[in-house]
Amino acid sequence: MATLLMVESWLRSTGHSLPPLIRRLGHDYVLLTADPALYPDSSSGLRHPVRGNASEIVRADTNDPAAAVTAARVVAKRRRIDGVLTTCDYYLPTVATIAHELGLPGARPDVLHTATRKHRVRQVLDDAGVPNVEFAVADSYDAARDAAARLGYPLVAKPVDLNSGTSVQRVDDDAALKDAFHEITAAERNTRGQPRERVMLLERLVEGQEISVEAITRGGETTIVGITDKSLAGPPAFVESGHMFPADLPASTAAEAADYARDVLAALDYRHGLSHTELRLTSDGPRLIEINPRQAGGYIFDLLRLVTGVHPLEQLVRLSIGQPPRDHEATDVGSAAVFFVISPRPGTVVGVAGTSALDADPDVVRWQLSVPARAGLPRSNDAYLGHIVVSSASPCDARAKAEAAVGSLRLRFADGTQAQPLGVPSVVTPAPVGA
Repeated sequence: MATLLMVESWLRSTGHSLPPLIRRLGHDYVLLTADPALYPDSSSGLRHPVRGNASEIVRADTNDPAAAVTAARVVAKRRRIDGVLTTCDYYLPTVATIAHELGLPGARPDVLHTATRKHRVRQVLDDAGVPNVEFAVADSYDAARDAAARLGYPLVAKPVDLNSGTSVQRVDDDAALKDAFHEITAAERNTRGQPRERVMLLERLVEGQEISVEAITRGGETTIVGITDKSLAGPPAFVESGHMFPADLPASTAAEAADYARDVLAALDYRHGLSHTELRLTSDGPRLIEINPRQAGGYIFDLLRLVTGVHPLEQLVRLSIGQPPRDHEATDVGSAAVFFVISPRPGTVVGVAGTSALDADPDVVRWQLSVPARAGLPRSNDAYLGHIVVSSASPCDARAKAEAAVGSLRLRFADGTQAQPLGVPSVVTPAPVGA
């Protein structure tokens, strides 16, 4: 049995999945957190899995890497620590620092500091000669307007250090650019209280099908697990409405995307860990949207588990304690998809009609809805009211089944109206002709 140090966690998705998985694998973990109340009990009184599965909870200022290292050393003096991990993007550099200081497996801290900042990744690709998207970084609206004049509209505006698609948006003119700049640079701290780099990344908008390449890197050798296709709920934001694994792509296109993802990881000198590399398949070849030096979110890890027989979070645990990744296992699932339930308008959703059919559908692996809920405009992946996971024996049709399942639902609002969830059918930009 191994003992892991878990430095914070996401609240949902991987935050719910990893803690019991660690237990099932026969290991335990110490939770290092600034505040255990970050992981609240459910409305029914059940302890949050992050707290409930921990063998010990240690409080420390996890937003201060030096303080986190000190706390980790204290724990390591009284009990063996075999590995350190997190599912939360904001603590990836801290995990790398602790691993380095304690002599545990992990990526280099400087690599994680770069890989978790979108503008630094763009600069690394330029320096390495990897095909890139034209970009600029602006710390004032005047600088942003000058950059936009040079790059030309339409553009994509992004914060450099947030996640879940927060504030990522298309801008088509100076007025939209001004609004985007103020939105992106307004908050001084992220949701975990860490100080932000209050600058805006501008990228030339590229067209093409959106995918993500899921990979495992150990000892500098990268293994491509597979490729996921992605759909979007529509502009101006880039909210993901669903995913299917594996993506329905020509073999040559998949190979080109895999090679490009390897080039991105090599440019970053990323030599250890899982990665989720989001790309657009343009007429000029694959282009990076962003790199995530961790497991895929959005329940993509469930899709990979259903198709490959191996849970990516198990691979995360194995890498953190220095074990090689597990080989894939044969399954009878040819494809798996997740589609999200998103409100098409603001309002209070008091119920959902049509859920009884989900329970009767043999293709539905799992569904979850959190209602009643207050819905806003879908401006980030936090807009989800729920999700449906579907599997299929066919390698290509899980997406259609997932979309049909979500499309059959009707959201009931407090004002007595009903509406179909947003994004059905999904917006999937086709791959370029000849790709």
